Amino acid sequence: MPFRYLLRNWLRTTARRKVAEQVSEAVRRQRVAAEERAEAGAQGEQCHAGIVFALGIESGGLEVRLEELVTVRGHGFSVREGLLKGRRVALAVSGAGRCNAERAAQALIDGHRPELVISAGFAGGLVDELSRGDILMADRLSDTSGGRLAIEVKVDAASLADLPGVHIGRLLTADRVIRRPQQKRALGREHSALAVDMETFAVAEVCRRRKVHFLAVRVINDAVDDELPPDVEKLLAQKNVPRRLGAALGSIWRRPGSLKDFYRLRENALLASERLAKFIAGMVEQL
Repeated sequence: MPFRYLLRNWLRTTARRKVAEQVSEAVRRQRVAAEERAEAGAQGEQCHAGIVFALGIESGGLEVRLEELVTVRGHGFSVREGLLKGRRVALAVSGAGRCNAERAAQALIDGHRPELVISAGFAGGLVDELSRGDILMADRLSDTSGGRLAIEVKVDAASLADLPGVHIGRLLTADRVIRRPQQKRALGREHSALAVDMETFAVAEVCRRRKVHFLAVRVINDAVDDELPPDVEKLLAQKNVPRRLGAALGSIWRRPGSLKDFYRLRENALLASERLAKFIAGMVEQL
């Protein structure tokens, strides 16, 4: 190819030391720019929206849409900041569970001062009306201990009428993964909820205390009749990729059939992440 031919000629005629100097200088400039932006974020540069995800696979569809992406890691979670549709957003990947989500939401508000915080990610359907890939915009929140919260930022149901697969209703937060269909249906009836996750109630409480506008947007990754593999809760409990990989390999060793389960989960998750990213990008564009 012409490009490769020109590149080879250039490398042949350029001194090796000069190439090294140019590469080193380019890397240095990139690093300095990233550090400056990260420092600005740490000092409280305001963003339009802060979005709390539990897992990287949930946020992945949105991350690839960010321009000028900068990642800051620390305190057990990471924050990725960039431009989305001309708006500055910060994505916090907290890890699963309420405590992790609460800590990430607090850090996101302290470090980036978002005008709006969104709890986003996957949820399990609790009623027949929600199918895999549907979107739930919560208008009320509850948890399994009896807590209730209203969402002050109201969503106009009429404005969503032309969007297929988008629902408005109650979102339930539980302290564990709800795997079995009978468990999901029972929770749906008990709490009059459409879907369940493990983080949103904690994020909403932080926003209520800090007086920050809040929304919850969840994509259904497992419908009410979808039974999750028995190993999924153990995987979610791992705090980083190497540990999750180790847990997955251990599960496959003990139960070879889990390999097929993990592959199916991953494919469903990638589709759900893309669906969620498109919806949130459209929301952010309207801010």
